[in-house]
Amino acid sequence: MLRSLFLYLARAGWAKGMIMRIGLARRTAHRFVAGDTLEEAIAATRQLNNHGLEVTLDHLGESVSDEAGAIQATQDYLELLDAIAESGIRATASLKLTQLGLDIRKDLCVDNVHKILKKAKATGNHITIDMESSDYTDVTLDVYRKLRDEHSFDNVGIVIQAYLYRSESDMKALAAEGAFVRLCKGAYKEPPDRAFPDKADVDANFVHLVEQFLNPEACAAGAYLGIATHDEKMIDASIAHVKQHNVPYENFEFQMLYGIRSRLQQQLHDDGYKVRVYVPYGTQWYPYFMRRLAERPANIIFFISNFFRR
Repeated sequence: MLRSLFLYLARAGWAKGMIMRIGLARRTAHRFVAGDTLEEAIAATRQLNNHGLEVTLDHLGESVSDEAGAIQATQDYLELLDAIAESGIRATASLKLTQLGLDIRKDLCVDNVHKILKKAKATGNHITIDMESSDYTDVTLDVYRKLRDEHSFDNVGIVIQAYLYRSESDMKALAAEGAFVRLCKGAYKEPPDRAFPDKADVDANFVHLVEQFLNPEACAAGAYLGIATHDEKMIDASIAHVKQHNVPYENFEFQMLYGIRSRLQQQLHDDGYKVRVYVPYGTQWYPYFMRRLAERPANIIFFISNFFRR
C-alpha cells in the first residue's frame, strides 16, 4: 500500500508543489541526490572515484512537455559531457527520453539524443538510455536501436526492467545483439497483466535474466550487463553464476544508487568487482525521490523519523 501511495505521489502535480516546498523533504532527498548543480555532481563523483567506484551521472528531469524544455535538457547534457571530459572524473551519463522530447515528437527526441551521443563519442564517453514506465518500453527500444544501428552509435546502452513479463524476450534479443544493458527490478506502478505483482517473482526473474544474458555466446559478441540491485541475495546469485560459468569480469559490473548501501558498494569493489554508482543531480528531484521512497521501507522510515525529529 505504501509503495502504491508513493508511486502515485511521484506523478501527482499537486503533491509535487507541496512537498518540494518542505525543507526536510529537500534535505532528505539529498541523501539520494548529489545536489542541485553540476559542480556538486562533479564533486560527488570525484569522491566516489577516489574510493575506486565508477559513476553514471543523471541530470534529473522527465516528462518535458514543451520543445524549449527538451532543447534545454539537451544542452544540459552537452555541458555535462564537456564537464566530465574537462574535470577528468570517471563517469558516463544516463538520460530519459521523455526529458528530451519523446512526448512532444519522436523525431525531436531522436535528434536530441543524437546530438548527445555525438558529443559523447567525441569525448570518449557512453550514454545509457533509462527505461520509464511500460507505456514507453517499445518506443524506447526502438529509439535505442535506431541510434545504435541506423546512426552507428556504439556508445549507447539500454535499461531493462525485471518486473515486466516481456523482459525475458527483450533480454534474449539484446544478448544476441551484443548490447550494453542495465538490468534493474523496475520502479514504476505497473498493471498485473504487464508485470509480476509479487516481489518474490520479480526477484526470481531478475536472477533468471542475469543467467540468461551472461552466456558464452553473448559475452563473445560483446554483450555487457550492469547488474543494478542492492539486494544481497540477487548479488550473491549473480556472483555464483559468474563463478560457475567463468563469465569474464569485463562483461559485467554491479550498479547501485547514490546514497544507498554505500558499504556494500565498497565491499564489492574491494572483492574485485567493478561497481558503478548512479548519481542523479538537479533541481527536478521530486519524482526520483518519491520512487526511492517507494522502493524500500527503510527509505520511508528514514524520512518519517527525520520528519518527527525536527
